[in-house]
Amino acid sequence: MDMKESKHKDHWIAGAIKPSNKGALHRQLGVSMGKKIPEKKLDMAAKKGGVEGKRARLAKTLKKMKK
Repeated sequence: MDMKESKHKDHWIAGAIKPSNKGALHRQLGVSMGKKIPEKKLDMAAKKGGVEGKRARLAKTLKKMKK
């Protein structure tokens, strides 16, 4: 495995979140950018369909990875 492949695997999340979409979930849920999204709001949004639901589910997954 060369350096390009190794680096790509280490930073796959960076490719999944585009800079133009940064903060989109905050805007959709009405939470200001400097504050954390409350767990209840995140759970409710994760149950929804569409883009908002996908973003909320990804946020929950990334939150688990951070621990």
